[in-house]
Parts: sequence; C-alpha cells; structure tokens
Amino acid sequence: MERKALRADLLMLIAAAIWGFAFVAQRVGMETMGPHFFNAIRFFIGALVLVPVVWFFSKKPIKSGKAETSTKKLLIAGSLAGILLFGGAAFQQVGIQYTTAGKAGFITGLYIFFVPLIGLFFGQRTGSGTWLGATMALVGLYLLSFSDGLSLNFANSLELKGDLLELVCAVFFAGHVLIIGFLAKKMDPIKLSIVQFFVAAVLSLLVAVSLELITWAMIAATAIPLLYAGVMSTGVAYTLQVVAQQHAHSSHAAIILSLEGAFALLGGWLLLDEQLPARGLLGCGLMLAGMLLSQLMPKIGFSRAKS
Repeated sequence: MERKALRADLLMLIAAAIWGFAFVAQRVGMETMGPHFFNAIRFFIGALVLVPVVWFFSKKPIKSGKAETSTKKLLIAGSLAGILLFGGAAFQQVGIQYTTAGKAGFITGLYIFFVPLIGLFFGQRTGSGTWLGATMALVGLYLLSFSDGLSLNFANSLELKGDLLELVCAVFFAGHVLIIGFLAKKMDPIKLSIVQFFVAAVLSLLVAVSLELITWAMIAATAIPLLYAGVMSTGVAYTLQVVAQQHAHSSHAAIILSLEGAFALLGGWLLLDEQLPARGLLGCGLMLAGMLLSQLMPKIGFSRAKS
C-alpha cells in the first residue's frame, strides 16, 4: 500500500510539472484565439490521444480489483467530472484576461483549502497534518505569486472581475479534485478521462460558437500551444491525476497538484530567462515542505466522519 501511495504522489507531481510548464502555452494560445475555443480544441485533442490507449488495453485485458462499469454509469460519472473540468478551465482562461498572472495563480490555488472544506460536507475528515501542509503550501504559493502584497482592486472593475472569476474557478477545480478522488477508485481511469475530456470539449465549443470568432487559421496559428496543452496538459496530465487519485486522499492530492505554481516559476526561469528571486525560492521550499508534511502526517482524521 505504501508503494502505491508513493507511486500516486509521483504521478501527481509529474502532472503538476506538466501543468506548470503549460502556463506559457496557454498564455501564447490566448493571443491568437478565444479562451473557450482554445479549451475546446485542447480537450478534443486530449480525448483523441487516449482513444488508441483504450483500444490497446481492450485487446489485452488486465486483471484489476474493480468491477466492470456499465456504459451508462461511465457516461454519467464522466459527464459530472467533465462539467466541473469545463467550469474550472473556462473561468480560469477568461479571468486571466482581466487580472495579473500572479494573482490569478494564487486565487486558483485556493482550491488547496476548498477541497477539504467541501469534503467536510460529504463526511470526509481531513487530518491536522494535511491542514498544516495546506497552510504552508498556500503561504509558499503567495510568495511565488506576489512581490508587493495581495489585494482585490476595487478601483479597477475589470481586475476585480478577473479576481472573482478566478475564485469561482478555484471552487470548480476543488469539486473536480473531490469527484475524481471518488470516481477513480470505482472505474477505469482512462475511460473516465476520455468521457470528461469530451464533455468539457463539447461544452467549451458550444460557448465558443456563441461568443467567439472561430476560423481554421486560428487553429493553424496556435498549433504548437494547442498540441502541448492538448496532448501533455490535458491528455497526459489530467489522466495521471485520475490514475493517481485511486490511491490518494483528495486533500493531500490538492497540495501536490498545487505545485504547478512552483513548476511554472521554474519553467519561466529555464525557458524564458525569467529571474528566480530568493522570495520565489522560499515559496517553492514552503510548498515542498507542505507536501512532505501532508505525506508524513496523513492518517490523523482521514477516516470518514461519523454521522
């Protein structure tokens, strides 16, 4: 069991790294197409990437402890996950147009706390080690994101709008982490990923058709960012999340996945020659310490609350 937990942590760490480095691709993509159209294409790509994987494993069945899930249940479960994924991605992409990148990253990272808070309403009790680890990670994320303090800009209505959209995004992503933690233990994670990607893609496309300009030239101009966001950030990283959360508590998973902020900073330093200040290094260290603390003290209060 310890080996499975360690493997899950590693997979989520890889997912966080992919999401962190995907930040550049998402920002570049916004220059040539609308946010909803961008999300629609990336989610369609993510679903298509997994189709041959499902076909391959269907030819070579692997024994597992899970009962075969009916198509109806898989579609319902994947649709619920897809709606939450669509909501989080949509509010994040739209919100970042109106607020600063640092503030958007920090507010989105509030799902570190929203996950255990929402979990309480469903009878999930989170241990003190995870709460402390989440606090350390959130402080670290703050140090990564800001150099001169955090405040909602009431004087700038557009920036305030962006801040509020990112806050809604954080709630959607918290719900997504929780539902994946529940569903991944009950059904095939790759099939679940395909369904959620397809649902998120269709919803994003419907909104894009209603609100945005859509041309083939946009897709061609955004090909490289779309391929990275679709294949790596969506197809690979989100599927790693689903696979890993079969063996991870949702609150603990949220802390590890939030390390995407640290990897985004590292990616900017490695790929874009951005400076890596001492404040940012301290933030990375606190986020890593929070992850380790939640791993070393995971069992206090992790059982379901008694009704």
